[in-house]
Amino acid sequence: MRVLIVGAGATGGYFGGHLAAAGRDVTFLVRAGRAQALSEHGLVLRNAVGPETRVRPSTITAADLADPYDLVLLSVKAYGLEQSLTDIAGAVGPGTMVLPVLNGMRHMQQLDDAFGRGRVLGGLCMIASKLDDDGAIRQLGPGATLAYGERDGSITDRILMVDSAVSGVDAFTATLSKSIERDMWEKWLMLAAGGAVTTLLRGTVGSIESVPEGAETARGIVAECVGVIAASGIELQPSTIERAERTLTTAGSGFTTSMYRDLVAGNDVEAGQIIGDMVRRGRELGVPVPLLGAAFAGLGVYQLSL
Repeated sequence: MRVLIVGAGATGGYFGGHLAAAGRDVTFLVRAGRAQALSEHGLVLRNAVGPETRVRPSTITAADLADPYDLVLLSVKAYGLEQSLTDIAGAVGPGTMVLPVLNGMRHMQQLDDAFGRGRVLGGLCMIASKLDDDGAIRQLGPGATLAYGERDGSITDRILMVDSAVSGVDAFTATLSKSIERDMWEKWLMLAAGGAVTTLLRGTVGSIESVPEGAETARGIVAECVGVIAASGIELQPSTIERAERTLTTAGSGFTTSMYRDLVAGNDVEAGQIIGDMVRRGRELGVPVPLLGAAFAGLGVYQLSL
């Protein structure tokens, strides 16, 4: 299976790099500058456990895309999606599968509109990683997962091909899911609630829990997200809701979110994709979301300063 990895950043570079190291047929779609750097120095993966991995991956630029790939793994940030839709057009043919691992759910309709629902799989990943100043990808903690599946839960020949292509790599756990859409909504719950709590209140979970109204605010944000998701027709497992509440109210916890870390670093944040879309859905479905709205407004003010 010919696999195109869109981007060689902290997420796509990690999964694609380890797939390439395992001998899979992987090509990275990158800008010209990144292609030159990878050609000269290779892709360095600084793993949380064990020695670093170095590979010299195949690369291609959007201008050179001419033939379709079997699988396109799309791992860009939400604010890079529009450009990516244009960039990958030459790689998507009649039999191409697009596997997005973006945050939230808004991108699914955009991909359906661009390429047709039949080409778009469900997918998500869990990885804590960042791009070092020298272009290497650093895994910040052990454990990485990649999940994928047909959106109707069926097990088809093509999804079994995907499973065969991406599984069996020591660096991450690959899972073929029969409930991938619900899995994606569950991840969005944690991202939206966690992002809203930590950016609205500007601190770690432990510091937020330690102040008056901190834990109550966190629980209120989780409840708003759950309300929007329920009104969207998705029934979450009670254990998923309990885990979100526990993660965001644990005394002494140093937990933060990537959105909070991006904000503290002065970087762009996926405010619209993760929190803004939850607010929009809540308004449209008649679900009150005052805390999520406040968090989204605060992020809007922050982004004005960038």
